[in-house]
Amino acid sequence: MENFKILEEKENQLFNRKEIQVSIEAEVTPSNSDIEKLISEKFSTQIENIKIKKILGKFGSKTFTVFANIYASKEDKENIEPKSKKKSAEGEVPEETTQPETPSQPVEAPATETQAPAKEPAQEQAENKEEEKKEEAEHQELAKPDEEPTQENKVEEKAE
Repeated sequence: MENFKILEEKENQLFNRKEIQVSIEAEVTPSNSDIEKLISEKFSTQIENIKIKKILGKFGSKTFTVFANIYASKEDKENIEPKSKKKSAEGEVPEETTQPETPSQPVEAPATETQAPAKEPAQEQAENKEEEKKEEAEHQELAKPDEEPTQENKVEEKAE
């Protein structure tokens, strides 16, 4: 990383931090740890007080733009920056993810004789559609008003 140029530097007193934008020239995309070292040397702060927000690079260019925040203390950084899930996976277990203890013996559902095997959703849908069609056809036959007999009905009556 040859060139290191500060593009913008703002003091944010509300969050007790410096918001900086830096331009870096490098052959490959620099890692967060490399950038943290450079920024800590340039601004004479500790690495643990720096939060890298973005590393932007354009295709084919060796220039990268870095957005970072430099906090006054580690406590300020911890209070303001959102916690990543990696940190909680490394050792601390969040209270929400803890599961209650399960009983040593599994609880079995009471067996019923009429219990049918589980059907696939597609099969159930097809059966439901067939039942609906049958019910609709029956309903239409019952709902027909008294009308004059059709040719088929007349033929049936004469045959009797």
